[in-house]
Amino acid sequence: MSKLPSISGIDCVKALQKVGFYQKRRESSHIILRRDDPFAQVVVPDHQELAKGTLRAIIRDADLTIEEFIALL
Repeated sequence: MSKLPSISGIDCVKALQKVGFYQKRRESSHIILRRDDPFAQVVVPDHQELAKGTLRAIIRDADLTIEEFIALL
């Protein structure tokens, strides 16, 4: 298993946009991203550094592996 990188919420959003996610809306410090086909919706906190567990959950909800996500960065 690859080690998760320390990234910001904005970097996470940019990586997810490469696989078809777009910003649906923003609520306070959280960015809601959606992909239509196949359908998936993830919430990314707009923080300077995402917690490892939060990042792992975002990757899982986006139906990606850790290796695929790291390649997008």
